[in-house]
Amino acid sequence: MKRIASLTLCLILMLSLGVTAFSAEQVEFSEEVTQYYASLGLQGTKLNVYNWGEYIDTEEVDVLSEFERLTGCTVNYTTFESNENMYSKLAGGGVSYDILVPSDYMVEKLLKEEMILPLDYSNIPNYEKYFDEEYGYLVDDEIDGKKISDYAVIYNVGTTILIYNTNYVKETPTSWSVLWDEQYKDKVLMFNNPRDSFAIAQALLGQDFNTVSKSDWDAAAELLKKQRETVHPTYVMDEVFNKMESGDYALATYYAGDYELMHDNNPDLAYVLPEEGINTFYDAFVISQSSQNKKGAEAFINFMMEPEIALANAEYIYYATPNKAVLENEDYSLIDSEAVYPDYSEIKNAQAFHDLPNDTLQYMNAQWMKVKGENDTTHLYVVFFTCLALIALTVAAYLIHKKKMKKYYEV
Repeated sequence: MKRIASLTLCLILMLSLGVTAFSAEQVEFSEEVTQYYASLGLQGTKLNVYNWGEYIDTEEVDVLSEFERLTGCTVNYTTFESNENMYSKLAGGGVSYDILVPSDYMVEKLLKEEMILPLDYSNIPNYEKYFDEEYGYLVDDEIDGKKISDYAVIYNVGTTILIYNTNYVKETPTSWSVLWDEQYKDKVLMFNNPRDSFAIAQALLGQDFNTVSKSDWDAAAELLKKQRETVHPTYVMDEVFNKMESGDYALATYYAGDYELMHDNNPDLAYVLPEEGINTFYDAFVISQSSQNKKGAEAFINFMMEPEIALANAEYIYYATPNKAVLENEDYSLIDSEAVYPDYSEIKNAQAFHDLPNDTLQYMNAQWMKVKGENDTTHLYVVFFTCLALIALTVAAYLIHKKKMKKYYEV
Protein backbone atom coordinates (compact mmCIF):
# COMPACT_ATOMS: atom_id res chain seq x y z
CA MET A 1 0.00 0.00 0.00
CA LYS A 2 2.86 2.38 0.81
CA ARG A 3 4.13 2.62 -2.72
CA ILE A 4 1.10 1.97 -4.91
CA ALA A 5 1.14 5.41 -6.51
CA SER A 6 4.85 5.40 -7.24
CA LEU A 7 4.80 1.82 -8.48
CA THR A 8 1.89 2.58 -10.77
CA LEU A 9 3.77 5.51 -12.26
CA CYS A 10 6.85 3.36 -12.73
CA LEU A 11 4.77 0.69 -14.44
CA ILE A 12 3.30 3.25 -16.84
CA LEU A 13 6.76 4.55 -17.66
CA MET A 14 8.11 1.04 -18.14
CA LEU A 15 5.33 0.14 -20.53
CA SER A 16 5.70 3.38 -22.47
CA LEU A 17 9.41 2.71 -22.88
CA GLY A 18 8.89 -0.87 -23.87
CA VAL A 19 10.56 -2.21 -20.72
CA THR A 20 9.26 -5.64 -19.90
CA ALA A 21 11.01 -6.48 -16.66
CA PHE A 22 12.40 -4.98 -13.49
CA SER A 23 14.92 -6.62 -11.21
CA ALA A 24 16.24 -5.57 -7.83
CA GLU A 25 19.94 -5.33 -7.17
CA GLN A 26 21.80 -8.52 -6.28
CA VAL A 27 23.94 -8.14 -3.18
CA GLU A 28 27.61 -9.07 -3.32
CA PHE A 29 28.21 -10.80 -0.01
CA SER A 30 31.66 -11.72 1.22
CA GLU A 31 32.93 -15.23 0.59
CA GLU A 32 32.74 -15.91 4.33
CA VAL A 33 29.06 -14.94 4.49
CA THR A 34 28.20 -16.89 1.34
CA GLN A 35 29.89 -20.03 2.66
CA TYR A 36 28.21 -19.68 6.04
CA TYR A 37 24.69 -19.79 4.63
CA ALA A 38 25.54 -22.52 2.12
CA SER A 39 26.87 -24.68 4.96
CA LEU A 40 23.65 -24.63 6.97
CA GLY A 41 22.10 -27.49 5.02
CA LEU A 42 18.86 -25.66 4.29
CA GLN A 43 18.80 -26.57 0.60
CA GLY A 44 15.40 -27.94 -0.41
CA THR A 45 13.68 -26.83 2.81
CA LYS A 46 10.81 -24.36 3.14
CA LEU A 47 10.32 -21.40 5.44
CA ASN A 48 6.95 -19.78 6.18
CA VAL A 49 7.24 -16.08 7.09
CA TYR A 50 4.28 -14.04 8.37
CA ASN A 51 5.07 -10.33 8.41
CA TRP A 52 3.49 -6.89 8.22
CA GLY A 53 2.71 -5.59 4.75
CA GLU A 54 5.52 -3.52 3.19
CA TYR A 55 7.94 -4.59 5.95
CA ILE A 56 10.75 -5.96 3.82
CA ASP A 57 12.65 -4.52 0.87
CA THR A 58 11.52 -5.71 -2.55
CA GLU A 59 12.76 -2.79 -4.63
CA GLU A 60 16.44 -1.96 -4.20
CA VAL A 61 17.17 -5.43 -2.87
CA ASP A 62 14.86 -8.41 -3.21
CA VAL A 63 15.56 -9.61 0.31
CA LEU A 64 13.64 -12.87 0.10
CA SER A 65 15.27 -13.87 -3.17
CA GLU A 66 18.69 -13.12 -1.70
CA PHE A 67 17.97 -15.39 1.27
CA GLU A 68 16.80 -18.14 -1.06
CA ARG A 69 19.89 -17.68 -3.23
CA LEU A 70 22.30 -18.01 -0.31
CA THR A 71 20.57 -20.83 1.54
CA GLY A 72 18.68 -22.83 -1.08
CA CYS A 73 15.63 -22.54 1.17
CA THR A 74 12.28 -21.58 -0.37
CA VAL A 75 10.38 -18.80 1.42
CA ASN A 76 6.58 -18.71 1.55
CA TYR A 77 5.81 -15.13 2.49
CA THR A 78 2.43 -13.81 3.65
CA THR A 79 1.41 -10.57 5.34
CA PHE A 80 -1.01 -9.22 7.96
CA GLU A 81 -2.18 -5.69 8.75
CA SER A 82 -2.55 -5.81 12.52
CA ASN A 83 -1.31 -7.77 15.51
CA GLU A 84 -4.86 -8.83 16.23
CA ASN A 85 -5.36 -10.25 12.74
CA MET A 86 -2.12 -12.18 13.05
CA TYR A 87 -3.09 -13.58 16.44
CA SER A 88 -6.55 -14.61 15.23
CA LYS A 89 -4.97 -16.52 12.34
CA LEU A 90 -2.58 -18.32 14.69
CA ALA A 91 -5.17 -19.02 17.36
CA GLY A 92 -7.58 -20.35 14.76
CA GLY A 93 -5.19 -23.22 14.00
CA GLY A 94 -4.76 -24.91 10.66
CA VAL A 95 -1.73 -22.76 9.76
CA SER A 96 1.96 -23.34 10.33
CA TYR A 97 4.42 -20.47 10.35
CA ASP A 98 8.10 -20.30 11.17
CA ILE A 99 8.82 -16.58 11.45
CA LEU A 100 6.39 -14.05 12.94
CA VAL A 101 6.94 -10.30 13.38
CA PRO A 102 4.60 -9.15 16.19
CA SER A 103 4.77 -5.91 18.15
CA ASP A 104 5.81 -5.68 21.79
CA TYR A 105 2.52 -6.40 23.53
CA MET A 106 1.76 -9.25 21.14
CA VAL A 107 5.19 -10.76 21.76
CA GLU A 108 4.23 -10.82 25.44
CA LYS A 109 0.89 -12.46 24.68
CA LEU A 110 2.42 -15.12 22.44
CA LEU A 111 5.06 -15.86 25.06
CA LYS A 112 2.49 -16.05 27.84
CA GLU A 113 0.39 -18.49 25.80
CA GLU A 114 3.44 -20.57 24.83
CA MET A 115 2.96 -19.88 21.13
CA ILE A 116 6.62 -19.06 20.41
CA LEU A 117 9.89 -20.94 20.85
CA PRO A 118 13.12 -19.91 22.62
CA LEU A 119 15.91 -18.85 20.28
CA ASP A 120 19.25 -20.61 19.90
CA TYR A 121 21.55 -17.61 19.62
CA SER A 122 24.41 -19.79 18.43
CA ASN A 123 22.47 -19.88 15.15
CA ILE A 124 22.16 -16.08 15.16
CA PRO A 125 25.81 -14.91 15.36
CA ASN A 126 24.94 -11.54 13.84
CA TYR A 127 23.05 -10.63 16.99
CA GLU A 128 26.24 -10.28 19.00
CA LYS A 129 27.96 -8.51 16.10
CA TYR A 130 25.33 -5.97 15.16
CA PHE A 131 22.60 -5.53 17.77
CA ASP A 132 22.84 -2.15 19.50
CA GLU A 133 22.48 -2.89 23.21
CA GLU A 134 20.98 0.57 23.77
CA TYR A 135 17.73 -1.04 22.62
CA GLY A 136 18.14 -4.06 24.89
CA TYR A 137 16.02 -2.59 27.67
CA LEU A 138 12.93 -3.03 25.47
CA VAL A 139 13.09 -6.81 25.83
CA ASP A 140 14.50 -7.11 29.35
CA ASP A 141 11.14 -7.84 30.97
CA GLU A 142 10.10 -11.31 32.03
CA ILE A 143 6.78 -12.99 31.30
CA ASP A 144 5.95 -15.87 33.63
CA GLY A 145 9.64 -16.19 34.48
CA LYS A 146 10.72 -16.15 30.82
CA LYS A 147 12.90 -13.31 29.58
CA ILE A 148 11.53 -11.75 26.40
CA SER A 149 15.01 -11.40 24.90
CA ASP A 150 15.36 -15.20 24.93
CA TYR A 151 12.46 -15.34 22.47
CA ALA A 152 12.56 -12.14 20.43
CA VAL A 153 15.04 -10.14 18.33
CA ILE A 154 14.00 -6.52 17.75
CA TYR A 155 13.53 -5.67 14.08
CA ASN A 156 12.65 -1.99 14.39
CA VAL A 157 11.41 0.67 16.79
CA GLY A 158 8.85 3.45 16.36
CA THR A 159 6.27 5.80 17.81
CA THR A 160 2.76 6.90 16.98
CA ILE A 161 2.42 10.47 15.71
CA LEU A 162 -0.15 13.01 14.55
CA ILE A 163 0.14 13.83 10.84
CA TYR A 164 -1.52 16.92 9.41
CA ASN A 165 -1.95 18.59 6.04
CA THR A 166 -0.74 22.19 6.22
CA ASN A 167 -3.23 23.21 3.53
CA TYR A 168 -6.07 22.38 5.93
CA VAL A 169 -4.47 22.86 9.35
CA LYS A 170 -2.87 26.30 9.39
CA GLU A 171 -1.63 26.34 12.98
CA THR A 172 0.68 23.61 14.24
CA PRO A 173 -1.43 21.41 16.53
CA THR A 174 -0.04 20.41 19.90
CA SER A 175 -2.77 18.10 21.15
CA TRP A 176 -4.62 14.97 20.08
CA SER A 177 -7.79 16.98 20.71
CA VAL A 178 -7.57 18.46 17.20
CA LEU A 179 -8.91 15.12 16.00
CA TRP A 180 -12.20 16.10 17.65
CA ASP A 181 -12.38 19.52 16.00
CA GLU A 182 -15.61 19.74 14.00
CA GLN A 183 -14.05 22.01 11.37
CA TYR A 184 -12.26 18.88 10.12
CA LYS A 185 -15.44 16.84 9.80
CA ASP A 186 -15.00 13.92 7.36
CA LYS A 187 -11.31 14.84 7.01
CA VAL A 188 -9.85 12.79 9.87
CA LEU A 189 -8.19 9.36 9.56
CA MET A 190 -7.98 7.18 12.67
CA PHE A 191 -6.26 3.87 13.38
CA ASN A 192 -8.42 0.91 12.47
CA ASN A 193 -7.28 -1.09 15.48
CA PRO A 194 -8.41 -0.78 19.09
CA ARG A 195 -5.11 -0.46 20.98
CA ASP A 196 -3.82 2.49 18.94
CA SER A 197 -7.15 4.32 18.72
CA PHE A 198 -7.96 3.84 22.39
CA ALA A 199 -4.47 5.03 23.34
CA ILE A 200 -5.19 8.41 21.76
CA ALA A 201 -8.34 8.83 23.85
CA GLN A 202 -6.52 7.47 26.90
CA ALA A 203 -3.72 10.02 26.44
CA LEU A 204 -6.28 12.82 26.37
CA LEU A 205 -7.89 11.46 29.52
CA GLY A 206 -4.57 10.98 31.31
CA GLN A 207 -5.04 7.22 31.56
CA ASP A 208 -2.55 4.38 31.63
CA PHE A 209 -2.54 2.73 28.19
CA ASN A 210 -2.54 -0.64 29.97
CA THR A 211 -5.35 0.04 32.41
CA VAL A 212 -7.58 -2.84 33.47
CA SER A 213 -10.31 -0.56 34.81
CA LYS A 214 -13.59 -0.94 32.95
CA SER A 215 -14.54 2.62 33.84
CA ASP A 216 -11.36 3.83 32.12
CA TRP A 217 -12.20 1.91 28.95
CA ASP A 218 -15.78 3.20 29.15
CA ALA A 219 -14.59 6.79 29.34
CA ALA A 220 -12.16 6.31 26.43
CA ALA A 221 -14.89 4.63 24.37
CA GLU A 222 -17.30 7.50 25.02
CA LEU A 223 -14.69 9.98 23.85
CA LEU A 224 -14.11 8.01 20.64
CA LYS A 225 -17.85 7.67 20.05
CA LYS A 226 -18.22 11.42 20.39
CA GLN A 227 -15.59 11.83 17.69
CA ARG A 228 -17.39 9.36 15.41
CA GLU A 229 -20.70 11.15 15.86
CA THR A 230 -19.42 14.71 15.29
CA VAL A 231 -16.28 14.44 13.14
CA HIS A 232 -17.06 11.19 11.27
CA PRO A 233 -13.48 9.89 11.13
CA THR A 234 -12.47 7.20 8.65
CA TYR A 235 -10.77 4.16 10.20
CA VAL A 236 -7.78 2.98 8.18
CA MET A 237 -4.50 1.18 8.30
CA ASP A 238 -2.29 1.08 5.20
CA GLU A 239 -4.95 2.99 3.23
CA VAL A 240 -3.68 6.05 5.09
CA PHE A 241 -0.84 6.42 2.60
CA ASN A 242 -2.95 7.02 -0.48
CA LYS A 243 -5.47 9.11 1.43
CA MET A 244 -2.96 11.49 3.01
CA GLU A 245 -0.70 11.64 -0.04
CA SER A 246 -3.69 12.59 -2.19
CA GLY A 247 -4.17 15.74 -0.11
CA ASP A 248 -7.85 15.02 0.51
CA TYR A 249 -7.60 14.65 4.30
CA ALA A 250 -6.58 17.05 7.02
CA LEU A 251 -5.39 14.83 9.86
CA ALA A 252 -4.23 11.27 10.40
CA THR A 253 -2.87 9.09 13.15
CA TYR A 254 -0.12 6.68 12.19
CA TYR A 255 3.47 5.63 12.80
CA ALA A 256 6.49 7.93 12.65
CA GLY A 257 8.47 6.14 9.94
CA ASP A 258 5.48 6.02 7.65
CA TYR A 259 5.15 9.78 7.89
CA GLU A 260 8.51 10.15 6.13
CA LEU A 261 7.21 8.01 3.27
CA MET A 262 4.04 10.08 2.98
CA HIS A 263 5.97 13.33 3.16
CA ASP A 264 8.18 12.19 0.27
CA ASN A 265 5.05 12.02 -1.87
CA ASN A 266 3.27 15.06 -0.41
CA PRO A 267 5.50 17.83 1.00
CA ASP A 268 2.41 19.60 2.38
CA LEU A 269 2.31 17.06 5.20
CA ALA A 270 3.83 17.71 8.62
CA TYR A 271 3.75 15.92 11.98
CA VAL A 272 3.82 16.50 15.72
CA LEU A 273 4.20 14.42 18.87
CA PRO A 274 1.12 15.49 20.87
CA GLU A 275 1.74 16.85 24.33
CA GLU A 276 -0.56 14.36 26.10
CA GLY A 277 1.73 11.47 25.16
CA ILE A 278 2.36 8.85 22.50
CA ASN A 279 2.83 5.12 22.18
CA THR A 280 6.36 3.81 21.67
CA PHE A 281 6.75 0.32 20.28
CA TYR A 282 9.01 -2.27 18.77
CA ASP A 283 8.42 -5.10 16.30
CA ALA A 284 10.44 -8.26 16.67
CA PHE A 285 11.28 -11.54 15.02
CA VAL A 286 9.99 -14.57 16.89
CA ILE A 287 9.67 -18.23 15.98
CA SER A 288 6.23 -19.80 16.07
CA GLN A 289 5.58 -22.85 18.20
CA SER A 290 4.27 -24.50 15.03
CA SER A 291 7.58 -24.03 13.20
CA GLN A 292 8.69 -26.93 11.02
CA ASN A 293 12.04 -25.33 10.20
CA LYS A 294 13.48 -23.71 13.34
CA LYS A 295 17.04 -23.77 12.03
CA GLY A 296 15.90 -22.03 8.86
CA ALA A 297 13.98 -19.48 10.95
CA GLU A 298 17.07 -18.66 13.00
CA ALA A 299 19.10 -18.39 9.78
CA PHE A 300 16.49 -15.94 8.47
CA ILE A 301 16.74 -13.76 11.60
CA ASN A 302 20.52 -13.81 11.26
CA PHE A 303 20.27 -12.92 7.57
CA MET A 304 18.00 -9.96 8.32
CA MET A 305 20.80 -8.59 10.49
CA GLU A 306 23.41 -8.73 7.71
CA PRO A 307 24.59 -5.11 7.26
CA GLU A 308 23.60 -4.94 3.58
CA ILE A 309 20.16 -6.43 4.22
CA ALA A 310 19.49 -4.42 7.39
CA LEU A 311 20.38 -1.21 5.54
CA ALA A 312 18.12 -2.06 2.60
CA ASN A 313 15.21 -2.81 4.95
CA ALA A 314 15.80 0.30 7.08
CA GLU A 315 15.77 2.49 3.96
CA TYR A 316 12.64 0.74 2.69
CA ILE A 317 10.37 0.70 5.73
CA TYR A 318 11.53 3.98 7.33
CA TYR A 319 11.58 2.78 10.93
CA ALA A 320 14.39 3.10 13.47
CA THR A 321 16.76 0.14 13.36
CA PRO A 322 18.74 -1.32 16.28
CA ASN A 323 21.43 -2.54 13.85
CA LYS A 324 24.80 -0.92 14.67
CA ALA A 325 26.18 -1.49 11.17
CA VAL A 326 23.32 0.59 9.72
CA LEU A 327 23.50 3.31 12.37
CA GLU A 328 27.21 3.73 11.69
CA ASN A 329 26.84 3.65 7.91
CA GLU A 330 27.41 7.11 6.40
CA ASP A 331 25.17 6.16 3.47
CA TYR A 332 22.15 5.66 5.73
CA SER A 333 19.79 8.46 4.74
CA LEU A 334 17.42 8.48 7.74
CA ILE A 335 19.83 8.84 10.62
CA ASP A 336 19.05 12.58 10.89
CA SER A 337 15.28 12.16 10.64
CA GLU A 338 13.66 13.54 13.79
CA ALA A 339 10.50 11.59 13.05
CA VAL A 340 12.32 8.25 12.80
CA TYR A 341 14.85 9.00 15.56
CA PRO A 342 13.18 11.42 17.97
CA ASP A 343 14.88 12.59 21.15
CA TYR A 344 13.08 10.28 23.58
CA SER A 345 14.31 12.33 26.53
CA GLU A 346 12.13 15.21 25.31
CA ILE A 347 8.98 13.15 24.75
CA LYS A 348 6.44 13.58 27.52
CA ASN A 349 4.28 10.72 28.75
CA ALA A 350 5.50 8.11 26.25
CA GLN A 351 3.98 4.73 27.05
CA ALA A 352 4.49 1.22 25.70
CA PHE A 353 1.70 -1.30 25.27
CA HIS A 354 1.78 -4.49 27.31
CA ASP A 355 -0.33 -7.59 27.03
CA LEU A 356 -3.66 -7.13 28.74
CA PRO A 357 -5.60 -9.80 30.68
CA ASN A 358 -8.06 -11.69 28.49
CA ASP A 359 -11.11 -10.24 30.22
CA THR A 360 -9.77 -6.70 29.64
CA LEU A 361 -9.05 -7.50 25.99
CA GLN A 362 -12.57 -8.85 25.53
CA TYR A 363 -14.02 -5.76 27.15
CA MET A 364 -11.85 -3.48 25.02
CA ASN A 365 -12.91 -5.27 21.84
CA ALA A 366 -16.58 -5.04 22.81
CA GLN A 367 -16.17 -1.32 23.42
CA TRP A 368 -14.35 -0.95 20.11
CA MET A 369 -17.31 -2.47 18.28
CA LYS A 370 -19.55 0.08 19.94
CA VAL A 371 -17.19 2.89 18.98
CA LYS A 372 -17.33 1.89 15.34
CA GLY A 373 -21.08 1.34 15.52
CA GLU A 374 -20.83 -2.33 14.69
CA ASN A 375 -23.36 -3.15 17.39
CA ASP A 376 -25.78 -0.59 16.00
CA THR A 377 -28.76 -2.34 14.41
CA THR A 378 -29.60 0.68 12.24
CA HIS A 379 -27.39 -0.56 9.43
CA LEU A 380 -29.16 -3.92 9.57
CA TYR A 381 -32.48 -2.24 8.91
CA VAL A 382 -30.97 -0.32 6.04
CA VAL A 383 -29.61 -3.54 4.53
CA PHE A 384 -32.93 -5.33 5.13
CA PHE A 385 -35.07 -2.67 3.45
CA THR A 386 -32.57 -2.25 0.63
CA CYS A 387 -32.81 -5.98 -0.04
CA LEU A 388 -36.60 -5.78 0.03
CA ALA A 389 -36.52 -2.93 -2.47
CA LEU A 390 -34.20 -4.87 -4.77
CA ILE A 391 -36.44 -7.93 -4.57
CA ALA A 392 -39.50 -5.78 -5.35
CA LEU A 393 -37.75 -4.22 -8.34
CA THR A 394 -36.67 -7.65 -9.57
CA VAL A 395 -40.21 -9.05 -9.28
CA ALA A 396 -41.65 -5.97 -11.01
CA ALA A 397 -39.12 -6.27 -13.84
CA TYR A 398 -39.96 -9.95 -14.21
CA LEU A 399 -43.71 -9.28 -14.34
CA ILE A 400 -43.27 -6.52 -16.92
CA HIS A 401 -41.06 -8.77 -19.01
CA LYS A 402 -43.57 -11.63 -18.73
CA LYS A 403 -46.42 -9.34 -19.78
CA LYS A 404 -44.49 -8.14 -22.82
CA MET A 405 -43.64 -11.67 -23.82
CA LYS A 406 -47.28 -12.68 -23.47
CA LYS A 407 -48.32 -9.86 -25.83
CA TYR A 408 -45.58 -10.89 -28.23
CA TYR A 409 -46.83 -14.45 -28.41
CA GLU A 410 -50.44 -13.32 -28.68
CA VAL A 411 -49.48 -11.26 -31.76
